[in-house]
Amino acid sequence: MNGFCELILGGARSGKSALAEQRAQDSGLECVYVATATAGDGEMRARIAHHRQRRDSSWALVEEPVSLADALLQQQGSERCILVDCLTLWLSNCLHQQCWPRERARLLEVLPTLSGHIILVSNETGLGVVPMGELSRQFVDEAGFLHQRLAALCQQVTLTVAGLPLSLKSPREV
Repeated sequence: MNGFCELILGGARSGKSALAEQRAQDSGLECVYVATATAGDGEMRARIAHHRQRRDSSWALVEEPVSLADALLQQQGSERCILVDCLTLWLSNCLHQQCWPRERARLLEVLPTLSGHIILVSNETGLGVVPMGELSRQFVDEAGFLHQRLAALCQQVTLTVAGLPLSLKSPREV
């Protein structure tokens, strides 16, 4: 890998995004936020607004719900920290647009070639019961497989629970 990549996992409202934003700011690099969410309803608009309010105006923003690998290629740079929030929203977008296998393969192909500091945020969805619906089961399975592949590629992996980070893999272990 040309740059440094970290994966931050956690449940909803676990503190994973705040941790990722703090790590990006602490990097001392130019920060770029790649948002995968789409504001399809009022509740999601409120979540997006909450995330925006936490970041100061120095952050660049790229909104890309599907073509994540292309966005990363366009934004990469040795003096940049790119924060992607979040991979499970991206997965959901890709499943609904029926482009998941292609977009997943593209991300896994591109990620090791990127320069700079890349922080990937994702919901850990595999800690609960097996969902009843076929699409929900596919989502949980695909998220789990993606996290495994990314954890192997990333130099640092953190699980966030109740606002507390638990290191699963650190650069010294690589």
